[in-house]
Amino acid sequence: MPHYAFKLRIKAGAIEEYDREHQRVWPELLAKLKEVGISEYSIFRRGRELVLSLRADDFDKAWDELDRDPVNQRWQAYMSRLFEPVPDQQPGERFAMMREVFYLE
Repeated sequence: MPHYAFKLRIKAGAIEEYDREHQRVWPELLAKLKEVGISEYSIFRRGRELVLSLRADDFDKAWDELDRDPVNQRWQAYMSRLFEPVPDQQPGERFAMMREVFYLE
C-alpha cells in the first residue's frame, strides 16, 4: 500500500489547542478515515511544523470522499482556524506533499 506524507503549519499560539484536540479526535471521524481506506495515520510535530504520514491505496480518492463527508467537514471547519499556509505549498496543491526518498521495512 502506498505511503504518503505532507506538511501543515499551526498558527503561533495554537499548539496547545492543536495537541489537545488530537488527544480526543471524534470517533466517527476515525471510523470515516478507515472507511475511505486510510491506515497507519500519524502526525508528528516540531514547534509549529507538522508532518502527516499515512497509507492509502488511492490518496486522492480517499480525500475526495472525506471532503464530501459531513463529519469531516465539521472537523475541518473547527480545526482550520489553527492553521496558516505552508510556506512552500504550490498553487493548486491540496497539501504540501512530501516525496519519500528512503524507506526501511
